[in-house]
Amino acid sequence: MSEIIKTTNLTKIYETQKSVDNLSITVNQGEIYGFLGRNGAGKTTTIRMLLGLIKPTHGQIEIFGENLFKNKKGILRRIGSIVEVPGFYENLTARENLQINAKILGIHKKSAIEEALEIVGLQHETKKLVGKYSLGMKQRLGIARALLHYPELLILDEPTNGLDPIGIKEIRRLIKSLAKERKITILISSHILSEIEQLADSMGIIHEGKLLEEIPFDQLRQRNRKYLEFQVSNDHKATMLLETHFNIFDYEVHGEGTIRVYSHLGQQGKLNKVFVENDIEVLKINISQDNLEDYFAKLVGGGTIG
Repeated sequence: MSEIIKTTNLTKIYETQKSVDNLSITVNQGEIYGFLGRNGAGKTTTIRMLLGLIKPTHGQIEIFGENLFKNKKGILRRIGSIVEVPGFYENLTARENLQINAKILGIHKKSAIEEALEIVGLQHETKKLVGKYSLGMKQRLGIARALLHYPELLILDEPTNGLDPIGIKEIRRLIKSLAKERKITILISSHILSEIEQLADSMGIIHEGKLLEEIPFDQLRQRNRKYLEFQVSNDHKATMLLETHFNIFDYEVHGEGTIRVYSHLGQQGKLNKVFVENDIEVLKINISQDNLEDYFAKLVGGGTIG
């Protein structure tokens, strides 16, 4: 799997403040990469550097395997983006707005505009002035503009920000389809964990400009599964009972005498009874209550992401 975006020690300093601090992330081809952090964490500054809108104080950016600032023009031709709220001429239609953008971008393929509008589901809304569009429709039009030149990489900065639940669902469905059906690699930033969780294949967590963790979502879910934890006098005998009496194989032994059982949640009483009946002393039973929200709260120092 090739690396589409790779940053190394990426740093941006404004006077004495580090907005981004030695950030090293990797976005692989074909994935949706969630860039998660609180408002003000450094997400938008990072995206502006990835798009060549501002220069890093130091550090490296490679996109499509090339140094961004050595081939900026060629690389940016292959990227579509939305940074913050997309702006349009509100007294024009969607098609008229896209015609202006196509001319600026030097896009001469006549079908490009119609294809982009169809992809985002606005092909039947072309006579309405953009000023009468809902915020969700404007966001979809922003994505249509980003798709005009058939990009290989899409960078979206908080694309669901301010949308109602229906608008969020529409944008989520659109992003998934772009990755799956169009094979576009997508980096999406957000301060909303639930949005990233429903979209992303992998994720980088940024806090106060620093990368706290970069991890595939499947691995993260595995790490944060709920479990029953037993502290027993004989873990070997207890695990044998789990397998033979309950047909439980989804367990782990954590240190001497501690067993985590990832199935049969809510049945700790039955398990405890069998242990006691077989002369195993049960010293403690814990029920894990951690979820992803708890995990991120701990990671960023006790606060929430949003």
